[in-house]
Amino acid sequence: MNVVVIGNGGHSKVIQEIIRLNGHIIIAVLDDQYQTNFFEDEVIYAPISYIEKLESAYVFQISIAIGDNSIRRQLMELLNLSPSQYLSVIHPTAVISQTAEIGNGTVIMPYAVVNAGAVIKKHCIINSGAIIEHDSLLEDYVHAAPRATITGEVTIGEGAFIGAGATVIPQKKIGAWSIIGAGSTVTSDLPSYCIAVGSPAIVKNNNSIKAERR
Repeated sequence: MNVVVIGNGGHSKVIQEIIRLNGHIIIAVLDDQYQTNFFEDEVIYAPISYIEKLESAYVFQISIAIGDNSIRRQLMELLNLSPSQYLSVIHPTAVISQTAEIGNGTVIMPYAVVNAGAVIKKHCIINSGAIIEHDSLLEDYVHAAPRATITGEVTIGEGAFIGAGATVIPQKKIGAWSIIGAGSTVTSDLPSYCIAVGSPAIVKNNNSIKAERR
């Protein structure tokens, strides 16, 4: 499968490696850091607008390789493509239950675990060593950072970020576009558009998050 990668930062480098490990061919890396298009090692590097030229010349799927949840959503809306055109990128060492559901455009990094009945919707990131336990639901654009643990029957709202090494205990709900600090332990339901840190996690309201995400 030909793949076009959007974004070329550090997060993208990991995703590009996984794409190649899965036997796909990266034909282009698009990022607005590039003012013009050029070739390197048989890959086209160009600004994001170059995708229009690629569509007339190739059949491909797309991976949005950007860690920021809100930017991924903005690009989705800008590109306005069919969901089936987005590649789900799963590292060969990840353990995925046969009864789990993985949405289009989601990325699952090395040694991550997604257990029975878990539902991960589109354009999520399950980072290295993260665990998504049974029957949990992650809405669109959620990012579970390295070694985050989402235990059983947890619901994570759209665009939420679960920091590295954070834990969410069973049957809790985290609202949309919230941020859980690294190493925190979530022991109660949390509202949308908040920051929560500590063990147990303490909520800090942040209206600027809400305004930015709208």
